Amino acid sequence: MLWLELEGAVNIRDVGGIPTDDGGTTEPGRLLRADNLQSLSSADISYLVDTIRLNTVVDLRTVTEVQAEGPAPLTKYAQVKHVHHSLLPEHAWGANSGDALLTRRAQEQARYPADPTCAHYLGYVEHRPDSIVGALRAIAESSGPALVHCAAGKDRTGVVVAFALSVAGARRDAIVRDYAATGERIVAIVERLRSSATYAEDVDRVTLDKHRPRPESMAAFLDQIDARYGGVHSWLAEHGFGDDDMGRLHGKLRG
Repeated sequence: MLWLELEGAVNIRDVGGIPTDDGGTTEPGRLLRADNLQSLSSADISYLVDTIRLNTVVDLRTVTEVQAEGPAPLTKYAQVKHVHHSLLPEHAWGANSGDALLTRRAQEQARYPADPTCAHYLGYVEHRPDSIVGALRAIAESSGPALVHCAAGKDRTGVVVAFALSVAGARRDAIVRDYAATGERIVAIVERLRSSATYAEDVDRVTLDKHRPRPESMAAFLDQIDARYGGVHSWLAEHGFGDDDMGRLHGKLRG
């Protein structure tokens, strides 16, 4: 794992170098994970487009978020393919008042009462399997480096990257560590989101500590995928991501 120090993104890193079950590592320069890309500077763009030759951006935000934030700087570059796969039902974003919020929280809690974050992540696989599969397929089919991002680069991005690393044969403890690494930048992430009218109200609903990713949540989520669906590979196969897809994704991340 290698942090990229950019001016306009605070939670961007290369997921190469992740230890695998067979004693190897994931290949660097194949998959990046990031927070919102709206504030990339010209130097950031030059690095991503000209230096590392970024090929594909996978945006996991909702349509509402994308419209509220406006066109991202990288969308101006024809050599960078953009695909959009929201991990949230479109009606859910912004439905944060009164009964709607209480109902959603109750539904999430019921999925896995022991860990609300794990319960929230299970909602992604229940409600948007199409988007998870689409995101992974876009990564696998990218002819160059791919980048997956959401708003914070923590929850939605964390789940997609955890699935990708699972297909690559990454060790479970290493997947959890990669997820938790976002905590190293959580203060900067929250400050950046708070400066956006799109995210400020939602960010301030909970304390900073509540935003910090807990390794136990990702470990519980992957354990629940095993218990409920027979594991990541079985879940993906059930939703149309077959052996050829998994082979391409494995090859993409392992070289």
